[in-house]
Parts: sequence; C-alpha cells; structure tokens
Amino acid sequence: MEIKVLKKVLAAQEEDAKKNVDFFNEKKVVAINLMSSPGSGKTTLIDKTLEALAGEMGFAVVEGDIETTMDAERLAKHDVQITQINTEPFGGDCHLEAGWIRSAAESFDFSRIDVLFVENVGNLVCPAEFELGVDANVVLLSVTEGEDKPAKYPLMFRVSQLCLVTKTDLLPFLDVDMALLEKNVSKSNPQLKMLELSSKTGDGFAEWLDYLRAKVAEKKS
Repeated sequence: MEIKVLKKVLAAQEEDAKKNVDFFNEKKVVAINLMSSPGSGKTTLIDKTLEALAGEMGFAVVEGDIETTMDAERLAKHDVQITQINTEPFGGDCHLEAGWIRSAAESFDFSRIDVLFVENVGNLVCPAEFELGVDANVVLLSVTEGEDKPAKYPLMFRVSQLCLVTKTDLLPFLDVDMALLEKNVSKSNPQLKMLELSSKTGDGFAEWLDYLRAKVAEKKS
C-alpha cells in the first residue's frame, strides 16, 4: 500500500514538473533552481546578480525556507517580484516541489521577467530528488565545505547542469585541494560544468553573468 501511495505521489510530482516546463517555455522565462547546503551563498549570489544586471534583465525570485522571510527581506531592495515559500506548514520539508513553484509563479507579471530564480531550501540531499521543471539546476559548493561533498552527495551533482564553486576569496585561508574537489565533481558528473567565483570580490562573476545571458538568449530565440 505504501509503495502504491509513493508511486502516486512521485507521478503527480513529475506531472507538475512537466507542466512547469510548458509554463516557462510559454512565458519565455529562464527558470534557474539554485541548490546547496545552508550558507553556501545562494542569497548573496542572487543579490549580486540582481545588482549587476539591473536594467539589462528582469528578474523574479521564489524563496524557499523552512521558516522566516529573512532572505526575501534581503532581496527586497531590488525592483523584483519575490514570493516566499515556507515549508513548515507542510511538515518542514527540506525541499520545494514543482506544484508550489507554479502556484508562486502564477502571481508574477511575466512581461517584466527574463529570469526566475528559485532559491531552494538549504540541503544537499532532498532538493535533488524533486524535479521542478526548470531550465537548469545550479548547485553551489562553497570552498569552506571541503572537497568531499560531491563524493558524499553525488545525486545533487548528477542532476545539476552547473556547479558554482563559491567563496573562492577564502582559499588563501583554507587547506582545500581544488584539484581533488574538481576530480570529485567530475566523478559524480563528467558533464557538469564548473565555475569558480567570489560574490564578495567579483572574481569569476562575469562568467556567471554570461551564462545567464546565454540562457536568456537561447530561450527567446
């Protein structure tokens, strides 16, 4: 009985994800699902991106957390549409689901949006298990987390199309083997593209912005 129920839940989730693909294609909006451990820099990345591309692109953000609206409040200074999803009412789920994303997105004015950021709940496990119907899954891996995370949590890296290695400005103060980190990422997913950047100093940030520009151009072509 439990297996049948689980299959039904997963089937509904997959159907919602397919609907999201059609929805975002119709709106010609690039949907980016940002996933990572807590504290890897997802909100800071969004903050700096919105600042850098203000006037060039329109953005919207779906913020996912178990509790609080802290991250949404941090981004409120930007002229973007933001919807908060707290999972505590749903049992404190450590991930967002496709149906929730579409419900949040349907309230946006898409005439002003080129990119929709989904900041998933901070967790290296659960978010990777739920397809959202986005254009790209982007996993952030802070250098402070060490080289072993791609080996310990391979699914997160297998389902992602881009890995952002963040907080590289801290490398001089850490004993991190970047070659081993890259090896572990490649072992989990040989096709996974990696970008190293620091939202603090701006190093490597231009490549991230160019990645978004290319995604938007592709979607609108």
